[in-house]
Amino acid sequence: MNLETHNEPKTGFQQTFDRIDIQITHLMATYGITFLRISMGVVFFWFGALKLVPGLSPAENLIRESITFLPMNLFLPFLAIWEMAIGLGFIAGKFMRLTILLLFLQMPGTISPVFLRPDLVFIQFPFALTLEGQYIVKNLVLIGAALVIGSTVRGGRLVDDPTVLRQNKLQN
Repeated sequence: MNLETHNEPKTGFQQTFDRIDIQITHLMATYGITFLRISMGVVFFWFGALKLVPGLSPAENLIRESITFLPMNLFLPFLAIWEMAIGLGFIAGKFMRLTILLLFLQMPGTISPVFLRPDLVFIQFPFALTLEGQYIVKNLVLIGAALVIGSTVRGGRLVDDPTVLRQNKLQN
């Protein structure tokens, strides 16, 4: 028996579950990108602001130990303002292309300790990360979030009903 074509009537519980599931999915599709954008903004603004005060940023030592070829008294405030600008862009939802560009230009610097100072990133290469290494790897999530947000910049959107996607695909 093919389960996909077998249509038994749904129980009251299944109907209630489906109705609630559809409502929750609709809420996530309606507010998810906005929440993601604002939370990205808070993270970037906060982490940037910490870099303005010596000793507050957990990344400060990693930056100092990895980027030894730049003057830290200039670089750290520059990086802090850069990250705060990214944060403000995400929070405001304005200039999203520029905001995402700034994020993608900043990301190679955040990954650079993996190559410049692997001893600060790995307890045992290539799997056991230090706390600093974990701090770097979490940037993969930020990159993914930026890609999702960027996909909506030119009118892309989340759809809460998969049948709409199938219908649109058939029409195109």
